[in-house]
Amino acid sequence: MNDSADPVRGAQKRDLVILGGGLVGMTLALAAARQGITSHVVERADPAELTADGVDGRASAISSASWNLFANIGLAEALAPLGCPIDAIAVTDQMKPGRIDFQPKEGDSALGRMYANRDIRLALFAAAEQEPNITWHTRADVVSRQRGPHGVEVTLAGGQELAGSLLVGAEGRRSPTRDEEGIGLVAWDYHHTAIVTALAHEKPHDNVAWEIFYAAGPFALLPLLDLPDGRHRSALVWTVPAKDAKGVMAMTDAAFTAEVARRMEGMFGGIELIAQRLAYPLSYQNATRIVGDRLALVGDAAHGMHPIAGQGLNLGLRDVGALVEVLADGMRLGLEPGDAQVLKRYENWRALDTFTTMSVMDGIVRLFGVPGQTASAVRRIGMAAVQRMPRLKTFFMNEARGLSGKLPSLLQG
Repeated sequence: MNDSADPVRGAQKRDLVILGGGLVGMTLALAAARQGITSHVVERADPAELTADGVDGRASAISSASWNLFANIGLAEALAPLGCPIDAIAVTDQMKPGRIDFQPKEGDSALGRMYANRDIRLALFAAAEQEPNITWHTRADVVSRQRGPHGVEVTLAGGQELAGSLLVGAEGRRSPTRDEEGIGLVAWDYHHTAIVTALAHEKPHDNVAWEIFYAAGPFALLPLLDLPDGRHRSALVWTVPAKDAKGVMAMTDAAFTAEVARRMEGMFGGIELIAQRLAYPLSYQNATRIVGDRLALVGDAAHGMHPIAGQGLNLGLRDVGALVEVLADGMRLGLEPGDAQVLKRYENWRALDTFTTMSVMDGIVRLFGVPGQTASAVRRIGMAAVQRMPRLKTFFMNEARGLSGKLPSLLQG
């Protein structure tokens, strides 16, 4: 990455100033760079710490459309050997009869790929380091943001000034850029916490992702590649009531593993905890708007959802594809990246997809959270009906792949 840029009133000038260099922010910078769009990326953390072993044990389900994005920006060679294909998804209410099995037809692509977040970060950072259109500012705190008719300027704690045409908020759910703009949130607390870790297990997972719904919350087992020593491995996302989270986190490894095994009912044989446990409070939040004067929001700064079905990161990557496309189209017509027409097109494009995806995910969480044997029986009858309807299953699989609706060109094969 190149630290030189043309000065504008003493500031370093680029097309975009992206605040937040996480998975979405850095993907945006790299995708934009491939279109000739330059950017500053400002990240508070140290990349070496973000990619250190054991710091982030989370894994993400990358949809087919999101994989197309990574491939189209040159990450296929680095990422292809590291992802575990999701060949099927099993959805069940408390492991009782009446489950749904989503499995592509022979010859169709997998439903997605599972990646350790660390592996995606390493690939993104390595590519960004070689990209002259990206200037990366790490361990950097923003002390002021200014937007005006002629551009945007950001001042860092050390006094360095960065200039651009468009400011992008990619700092995550607690985006100070969004809050400073006064953008409101439609938000509620699920009063649940996701406990995230990884398991080694005796029996193979056969590339099947399991979503097991219990009254207390979903219990997801997501396939990962086998360990170098040949042991089978899965990511675990166990949702527990917020009031129980501290107790679950305080369990000994043996007690925690025993509770997990009880919910798995022995389907993977003996299990072993192989990563630290991390806890994340769960909530719904959707920004009332995602653009302002020379401002755009992407990823969790714009929308945050329950991790059920693993669609949060994929939704953010669709933001990336749409924003880069409208920016590139506008710049070919002679418009600035911060032009209001360009940003309005981005907001309109993303509105329906975001609302639909988040509403469906929230509805599923609420539907499967209704307690009682009657509610469970009704759910299982409904799932058994869906199991017998191939067209409806195909629709759901296309949604999981991220292939429905109007896709940005970067997310197409």
